[in-house]
This record gives sequence, C-alpha cells and structure tokens, in this order.
Amino acid sequence: MSDAVDFTKRGAIGVITVNSPPVNALSAAVRDGLGEAFEKGQADPEIKAMVLLGGGRTFIAGADIREFGQPPKGRPFHDVLKGMEASSKIIVAAIHGTALGGGLETALCCHYRFAVPNSMVGLPEVKLGLLPGAGGTQRLPRLVGVPKALDLITSGDFVPAPQALELGIVDEVGDDLLEGAVAFAEKLVADGAPLRKVRDLPCDAEDGVFEAYRKANARKFRGFLAPWKCIDCIEAAATLPFDDGMARERELFGDCVVSPESAAQRHVFFAEREVAKIPDVPKDTAQKEIKQVAMIGAGTMGGGIAMNFANAGIPVLMVEVAQENLDRGMAIIERNYQNTVNKGRLSQDKMDQRMALFSTTTDFADIGDADLVIEAVFEKMELKKEIFAKLDAHAKPGAVLASNTSTLSIDEIASATKRPESVIGMHFFSPANVMRLLEVVRGGKSSPETIATAMGIGRKVGKISVLVGNCFGFVGNRMLHGYTGEGTFLLESGALPQQVDGAIYNFGLAMGPFAMGDMAGLDVGWLVRKARAADRPSNEEYGGTIPDRICELGRFGQKTTGGYYDYKEGDRTPIPNGEVQAIIEQVSKEKNIARTDYDDEEIIKRALYPLVNIGAQILDEGMAMRPSDIDIIYINGYGFPAHKGGPMHWADAIGLDKVLADIKRFHAENGERWRPAPLLEKLVAEGKSFADLQAG
Repeated sequence: MSDAVDFTKRGAIGVITVNSPPVNALSAAVRDGLGEAFEKGQADPEIKAMVLLGGGRTFIAGADIREFGQPPKGRPFHDVLKGMEASSKIIVAAIHGTALGGGLETALCCHYRFAVPNSMVGLPEVKLGLLPGAGGTQRLPRLVGVPKALDLITSGDFVPAPQALELGIVDEVGDDLLEGAVAFAEKLVADGAPLRKVRDLPCDAEDGVFEAYRKANARKFRGFLAPWKCIDCIEAAATLPFDDGMARERELFGDCVVSPESAAQRHVFFAEREVAKIPDVPKDTAQKEIKQVAMIGAGTMGGGIAMNFANAGIPVLMVEVAQENLDRGMAIIERNYQNTVNKGRLSQDKMDQRMALFSTTTDFADIGDADLVIEAVFEKMELKKEIFAKLDAHAKPGAVLASNTSTLSIDEIASATKRPESVIGMHFFSPANVMRLLEVVRGGKSSPETIATAMGIGRKVGKISVLVGNCFGFVGNRMLHGYTGEGTFLLESGALPQQVDGAIYNFGLAMGPFAMGDMAGLDVGWLVRKARAADRPSNEEYGGTIPDRICELGRFGQKTTGGYYDYKEGDRTPIPNGEVQAIIEQVSKEKNIARTDYDDEEIIKRALYPLVNIGAQILDEGMAMRPSDIDIIYINGYGFPAHKGGPMHWADAIGLDKVLADIKRFHAENGERWRPAPLLEKLVAEGKSFADLQAG
C-alpha cells in the first residue's frame, strides 16, 4: 500500500484515507495507493462497502499540476476511476473541505457521495485553460442536467454542499465526516442499495440549447479556448454514447493542454500564489491585528476602499473635513450596497450589518483607536503631507499609516511623520470595492511588520496583494503611462481612436486606451500633466498635445458625454467625433508628421510593447520582484487578458528576440522613448526569457 493512502476496517466497511498533504492532490503516489486500496477492498470477503475520504483539511482537491508536461508516472487516472466505477461493492465518497477537478471526478466515480455541510465541490479546470479530463464533462450533466452543467463547468464555480445536495451531486449531508459516511454506507448495504453508476444515467438536452449558450456567452468567453471546448464536451455527453463522449473529452482535453491559452492561465495560477513570497519579509513576520480602520476621504475611492473592510466585518471610521462630504460619501456607499441587494446578490440583513460597521467624524483626533489609517484624498503631494502630519499627531503608536496614492513618492509622504517605518502605500484600483488588485508600495523605511500587515490585510479583504517599489507610478501606472502615451503618438502619426481601440479590443482587453480614458475621466491626467510640466525634461517628446486640446474643449469623457468619443445620455457606446479627428489631424500637421496607415498587428506592437520594455526596466531597478508579479498586476488591475498570461509572459510566448527587434525598429523610427531596456537586451543576448528570471 502506498504511504499516501491508508486502508482500515470499520466492521464491514473498508475506510480508504488519502494522506498526501497539503491538499491530497492526485499525484502518482495517490493514484497508485487508491488503485491498491480498492483492489484490497474488493478482494476481502469481509468488506461489504468502502468509504473514501481525505485526511487532513480536505478531500481530494484536484490533479497535481506539477505533473503537467512531465513523463507519465504511476497508474493512469482513468484506469483508477474505471476500476472504482466497476467495483462490485458500493463505494461512498466522504467529502470535506473541497472536492475539486479530479477530486470531484473521483467522487463522481463512486456510487454515492456523502458531504459535510461546509464542504465545496466544483470543476474549476477552465480557470487553468483546461477542461475536466477524467469524465467530469460526461458525468456531471447526467446528475445536474445540461443547462446547470454548462454553467458550472464553463465558470469553474464552486458549489456548497447544501446546494450540491439539491442539485443531486451529493446524496447526503451530515455533520460527522467519518462516522456519518460509515453509517451511510452501512445503511446502503442494509437496504440492498444498487451499485449506482453515474455513467448509466441519461443525459438529455433540449434542441438548440448548445447553440443558444454559445451565442449568449460569446462576449464573456472571448479569446479563451477552454470554455468553448467544455461546451463541445457537454454536447458530446448529450449526443453520443458514454464511451464515445469520454473519447471526445480526452481528445479536446489534449487540445487544451498544448494550447498557449492554457499555458498562460497556468502561469497566472502559479503567479498568484508567488506574489505572497517576499524574500526579506518571511512568512512568519509578525502582523498587526487590524480591528478598526480609519478612512481619510469619503469620495469615490475612499468609499470603495472602506466597503472592502466592512465586507470583511471590520469597523470603519470615515473622516472628512465637512459633514456634507461625509453625508454624500455615506449615501453613495449605501446606494452601492442597495444596488447589490436589488440584484439579489446580498441580503438586506447583510447590508444592514455592513452599514452598521461605519461611523463618521470631521475631527482627526477621533482616529486614535484605528489600527490602520488609509488616506484617499486628491493626488497632490502638499495635501497628502499635510494629512500625514495630522495622522502622525493623532494616530496611536504602532498604527499602520497608508496612502492610496497612485503615483506619488511614499518616502516623501512618510517624511511628514516621525514614524516612516509605519508608513506604506496601499494603492487600490477603481472601483475599489470590485477590483481585485492591491499594489502595496514599500517605502525606504517601511518596516517588515508594516509590509506584512499591509499584504495580509489586503488578502483578508479579498485582494491580490502585490508588493512593489517606490517610483513614480510604481509598477502599474508607470507602465500604463507608456501604453497610453504610445496610443497618443499613434494618433499623431496616422491612427484614429477607434482604430487603436478596435485593435486592442480584438487582442483581448475589454477596451482600448481611449475608451478607457473616457471612462476614467480625461481631466485627471490633464491635471497631472499640467502639474508636472515644469519638471518635464526639455528633450522629452510630449505626447499630451491631443488630449490637452480635447480637455480644453471641456470634453472630459463619459461624464461630460464627450471625450475622445461622443456618448448619448445613459449609453456608454463610444461614437467617433469629427471635431476630435480634426484636432488629431491638425496636431500631425503642426508637428510635421506624415500620417501613416496602420494595420492591427502594428498597432498592437506599438501600444503594448511599451509594457514589456518598461516592465523590463522595472525589474532591472528592483521595483518589482518577479516578472510574474507584473503579469498579475496587469491582469487584475488593467484588464490584460488572462489567456495571454500578462505582458511579460506574452512577450516570452512571442520570443524576446522578436520583441526586441521590433523595439529597436521603433527606437530608430521614434526616438528615445523606445530605447530598449538593458535587461531585455541582456536576456536576448544570453538566449534567456523572463521565465528564466522567475526560475533563477
């Protein structure tokens, strides 16, 4: 018997326990152990039924992703499952924790399923660019019906045990895992229950259901491969004999495994786990307990940030200079929650509980009980330093003082206090109650405890916390400046906003730079450009001429029903504007730039390669710890498509030599803003990739 799987007897019930921490993944050792255990139970005449459960904190959480792309070892998973399903003795899956992917597929090959109330089941392979490859697409529709299976498999959503019971995924829910499952198995034996095989259940679908589902989800699944293959597999379950459906599933699984989309999504999966690792802030670094938060500023960002903490059950004190600002901010928070209630995604009781966690004040002296203070006022250094001087005077010793600045120096902000070790950047992304990314910006004197606390509380409120260095724009906005700036240079040299945005949309982003600018508000960038005008190097080519002139007309984007595009009241559909086109063409004329026709491929390179080049500069300077950290920032904060894996992974997939060749061409054509990053040149010279930096 494999060390990873244990076999014991409870009377006439054989108990098979998987002991392969931390999550009992289906490694070769586990597969071998399961095969041996089932054979042992089959061969023992005293055993009347078997119970399969996971030791430790969970059932089987899925496949061992580390084995992907490796030479096959151990028993084939399909053979293990086939042996289970063909067993002459009842097998009961006893589920606690999670039964995900291959774990649920294992449970579906048992004849019955028992679960504890707080367990979850699901087939999340689609999130890795894969599909359930061990019968999940063929068996689940037979239990829950085709429409529900389509939703569950293409979303990868987890299903809580009570709902799984209603759907028929599990047969019984009880509080005691081992005792409950053994008692359930004994009852099945006593009742002479049949060997119920999911494969033998019918799988029917209404005419047109698959075509309608593809059409309804075309935008949602745009650019991805796996959801479409999942639909094909479920259609096979409904239209082919079971064994033929299984063969079709294996074929389409193979297509997914070798796809660039799956490689990208698997990269993202591991990258999300890697961001928490900080070499000079060990995992066991002490964190301050955050029992109360003070939020300085009740505007759009402040209110959205505060909602994250209320959602996690942490009281929030809202601080503003005037009562009317507080009233307005709290009204927006209440309206946001009410909209969620109206959509059925939150109960009224939950909303009331969250609203009760808010308190308000116009007196900075009231922040004395806060463990974490977050400033979210207008992006002006003088104002932020004034605020932090007040925080220093009134916050209790040991409180973490955080700024939500998106561009400004954390060190300069911290200089307004006598405790720079307690100051850190916590850059949330708008809308802050929705977006998953949190850039944690370490100052030169931020203590390990402050860093660990900011990273930890970010995770606690549901964010992906990524630690970055202190430079203008940090990682995300510094790179964004290159992306949006190059977009305006494209306008000057021949493109129109709708051409650039169309190419970027077709690449996979939700919108291009100009539609994004209109949505965010063009006036914000205009103010920043004006504030930095005196500090801009005289030899730096200025790309703000076109957006400046658009703003001078009072066209600030959607909020003024006009920016780069026109908008109808209540409609966010961008409509090209002739006056804007005239401005673009006039600027080209004034700068003596001959306008050129661009195809989509060239637009993509011109717009997105700055992300790669600036990303390489950021890595060289140590402003990001890993290439994958940049990818996570861009996917979760800026909408870079996950099926491309983030800008750094995408560049690796193209080939850094090819990317560098184009950047050198753009440098020759367009000047210093395109100077290749030394790190990029070094990697190409050594025949390496960004992934090699990750590994090294």
